[in-house]
Amino acid sequence: QVQLVESGGGLVQPGGSLRLSCAASGSIFSINGMGWYRQAPGKERELVARILTGSSTNYADSVKGRFIISGDNAKITVYLQMDSLTPEDTAVYYCRYRNLAYDYWGQGTQVTVSS
Repeated sequence: QVQLVESGGGLVQPGGSLRLSCAASGSIFSINGMGWYRQAPGKERELVARILTGSSTNYADSVKGRFIISGDNAKITVYLQMDSLTPEDTAVYYCRYRNLAYDYWGQGTQVTVSS
């Protein structure tokens, strides 16, 4: 079993920044396979950014140049630094850990971008 706990969401004005954290515990020993997804009201859940095997990363086109995913293997924690936020970034952000055998999700954290 793996537990994922997100934090750092909130209300921010357009152009502002937020940093999300996802702390993992249980049967997980590396941040490889961890990532961030989001779901806006009335929309499908979508990939935001993820850390792949070998610590390479990939991002959704909509967040490239604005968001950065990083991680700490010692703490088994991943972060999502979000800059230049727009109202279109408003969503519930979920942490996910996935490998060949398992697929776990966190409970989500709300990010609202509004003036």
